[in-house]
Amino acid sequence: MAAKEKRTVRIIGERNICLHLSNQDHRERIMKIGKALSSATRLDILDMLKNTPRSLQEIASILGIPLSSAALHIKTLEEAHLIVTESQPGIRGSMRVCICSMQSFHLETFDAEIDSENKTISLDMPIGNYCSCDISPTCGLADERGAIEAYDTIQSFYAPARTKAQLIWFSKGYIEYRFPNIYNQLLPLAEISFSMEICSEAPGFLENWPSDITVSINGTEVGTFHSPGDFGARRGRLTPPVWPNGNTQYGFLKTFSVREHGSFLDGKPENPLVSLADLDLTSKPYISLRIAVLDDAKNVGGVNLFGEKYGDYPQGIVMNLTYL
Repeated sequence: MAAKEKRTVRIIGERNICLHLSNQDHRERIMKIGKALSSATRLDILDMLKNTPRSLQEIASILGIPLSSAALHIKTLEEAHLIVTESQPGIRGSMRVCICSMQSFHLETFDAEIDSENKTISLDMPIGNYCSCDISPTCGLADERGAIEAYDTIQSFYAPARTKAQLIWFSKGYIEYRFPNIYNQLLPLAEISFSMEICSEAPGFLENWPSDITVSINGTEVGTFHSPGDFGARRGRLTPPVWPNGNTQYGFLKTFSVREHGSFLDGKPENPLVSLADLDLTSKPYISLRIAVLDDAKNVGGVNLFGEKYGDYPQGIVMNLTYL
């Protein structure tokens, strides 16, 4: 019986790889890793090497591929620093042994340094996660597959599938969200803001269909967006193919904010009498946001609210807390 070849297993390279998408120095590495992981054969190679080093000949034999093809796959994995190869003593001279050089790979899209520098904390709330509503038809909800339940029935707003909504519309009334209260009382707060994609609500769509859409935070009115219309002349950049032409397609991205002295709409002064103190951010475990078309509004033209997969902007409702 032939003697077994002796294999030496060592921990080599980066066992836990963490790369940041916003770090320019990491981007070339990320692209190489993406290329390396884009092949089912290379995934098989990584899988077989996760616990056991193997020679190039073994890899080719197990996968049933030519030695030259195995060598090309190994080279791609080496360039991404996912495996290393070493020459080790064999029965007939040296042999080339491949070893997996990592245990885990983590791609970080949240840049802690930038967010720390800006002192801003963000939360993106899916639009289907509202806590209460009191609305009037025309009304409805839709997800990527089309309408949720039936159009123009208030009962649809209480259906279990409502949490998957990517488009919500109603002619008047309100819809309310409760964000977890992540306000840090030990730090001085400069601003709280909410951004969302909205427009008016007309049957089908009408570019000239004004509506006054009022936003309140913790029960305090902070501003009103005078929407000029309900837009459907072109398709929304993100609106799925299942959503028909002739219906609402996109809206405006609007930001309502409150600072120490005043509320703002898209950074422009809205109400100088509203302040952060009026919001009483320390009183509850949540921060409420209400989007409404009031009965006594000058223009009762409804509201369309877009999620991350409808309209022009890939987001739900984003709350930002910015500290000094």
